Amino acid sequence: MRNAHDEVVAFAELVGAPVGHSLRGKEWIQHDNPYDVGMTGLLGYGAAHAGIHDADLLVLLGTDFPYEQFLPDASEVVIAQVDTDASKLGRRVSVAHPVHGDVAATLRALMPLVHRKDHRFLDKTLKKHEKLVTGVVGAYTEVEKRRPIHPELVASTLDGLLADDAIVTADTGMGNVWQARYITPNGRRRLIGSYLHGSMANALPQAVGAQLSHPGRQVVSLSGDGGLAMLMGELVTVAAYRLPVTIVVFNNSTLGLVKVEMLVDGFPDFGVDVPMVDYAKVAEAVGIRGIRVEDPREVEGALREALAEDGPVLVDVVTDPLALSLPPTVTGAQVKGFALAMSKIVMNGGAGEAIALARSNVKHLLP
Repeated sequence: MRNAHDEVVAFAELVGAPVGHSLRGKEWIQHDNPYDVGMTGLLGYGAAHAGIHDADLLVLLGTDFPYEQFLPDASEVVIAQVDTDASKLGRRVSVAHPVHGDVAATLRALMPLVHRKDHRFLDKTLKKHEKLVTGVVGAYTEVEKRRPIHPELVASTLDGLLADDAIVTADTGMGNVWQARYITPNGRRRLIGSYLHGSMANALPQAVGAQLSHPGRQVVSLSGDGGLAMLMGELVTVAAYRLPVTIVVFNNSTLGLVKVEMLVDGFPDFGVDVPMVDYAKVAEAVGIRGIRVEDPREVEGALREALAEDGPVLVDVVTDPLALSLPPTVTGAQVKGFALAMSKIVMNGGAGEAIALARSNVKHLLP
């Protein structure tokens, strides 16, 4: 997909199709794309999920999309798939029109054979996308007076401060979510994560490698406190080589994505909370400048200061442990599971936690 951006946009314009993307395709297809409707899958946002399920034709281009539960049944929509790897054709869902070939070359050959379509479906999906982004994704980026700090505010603020060619790594878990939803690609930025294997604690070692291989570029690690705790020794590596990496720690004292998975399946969260650690002081102890942020009004200033430094800086942001991230479309089963988990929490004496969870995440549960 990285070499097919222009062909995909031209094809979308020709047939009046909204364009969704996977996490691995985000940096190659979202930028300069007026037909983009976000990302589907567990970490997704926007109208991509709705567009996929409302369409009469779904074209999968160069994607081995892993979340089968987010794809429509082949009996409900005609599905075509193009991939250079024939083993991926039809692997996730039954495909009516499999094409073994290069995406860009296939689209260039196909477009002269296709009649132009109207944009009614496209316009409808784009309007839905705008509403979802401003209503749900955007809702938590205007909470300067709310404590604890919402992680969405941190990620969206950072996005506005990044260099045009920044390299942003993200820990598996909630770090991936904030990278996927708030870091905007432009054709020059790189987004890196453990997207295939889902390994924890990947962000900081990947940032070390990125900085050593691209010493002239801005490198930022979006680290969870759980991930950083697993490979805290990498801070010594950063300090030893004086690598100018900005390490942004989303310090919520919990394994957030595991918490989400437990709650939507009806289980009270258990064994996911970790002790509160002042990672700014840990950084200072190994010779890295540390900045601790507990007030949302200080987020932008702290990030600006860190990005302007010549050497390594760790920004330890204390974020809301109850701020969850549910999929782009919350199913009835997930709402039922969440409600069941809340009732169990209340019965175990956690009424206050249940109320706080609902307040922190009500936007995700509204239709």
